[in-house]
Amino acid sequence: MKKVILGSLIASVLAFAGDSELIMATTTSTDNTGLLDAIYPAYKAKTGVDIKWTAVGTGAALKLGENCDADILFVHSPKVEKEFVEKGFGVERKPVMYNDFVVIADKSIADKFKGKDIKESFELIKKENIKFFSRGDKSGTDNKEKGIWKKIIGEVPEKDRWYMQTGQGMLATINTAAEQKGVTFTDRGTYIKYEDTKKGAPEMVIINEGDNDLKNFYSLIAVNPKHCAKADIENANKFIEWATSEEGQKFIGDFKLLDKPLFTPDANTRKN
Repeated sequence: MKKVILGSLIASVLAFAGDSELIMATTTSTDNTGLLDAIYPAYKAKTGVDIKWTAVGTGAALKLGENCDADILFVHSPKVEKEFVEKGFGVERKPVMYNDFVVIADKSIADKFKGKDIKESFELIKKENIKFFSRGDKSGTDNKEKGIWKKIIGEVPEKDRWYMQTGQGMLATINTAAEQKGVTFTDRGTYIKYEDTKKGAPEMVIINEGDNDLKNFYSLIAVNPKHCAKADIENANKFIEWATSEEGQKFIGDFKLLDKPLFTPDANTRKN
């Protein structure tokens, strides 16, 4: 696995990047789940290309692309992705896969939510001041969660003491919610990874799933060489071609933990 940390390392990696390297900015969910760890050796063996990635929230990943600190983005927040492309920072959004979002709670309070849909669950959290942990990092997950709060109660309850923003990635936020016996909002892939780390006996359990509003779409975007002259459009396009090919889509669909698929490939079925 090859990861790149933020700061001066990004600049040094770009300075020495050659034709055999692809610099990717991605979300914590593709990293936390282990998907990129699995893709890396398979893709390198096939192409000789060394993928180096920085895992941050989608907002930060898009900023890395805008600042010419990446060749390709692997992200999951459609509205801001479309804005990124419309501004000329990216070439095109390419659908690649999806999973869904779920609401999870410490098992000691899970019974409170039995039989409730997501609207009723969020209303109960507010009414009873149940600790809710938001990522607060402008990631795709954070954007989605805040959008649901706005839809249900008309605003994001950022001023309420029970609503806490961790400023961290998804696994860290789940672990914080577990320690505090609270509730959080996560993509299913990272939740399965969390389950795996707990040997199939997690403290946090799913209380809401399956709502139409909870699908979580991932796309690939090549950074526009007209905006970033040094962007490696050739290797970016090669990775997109592989990830959306029959081989790449099968690889994504076959990726599992606890015998559960973490993502569903949709390059050939989803309209951009």
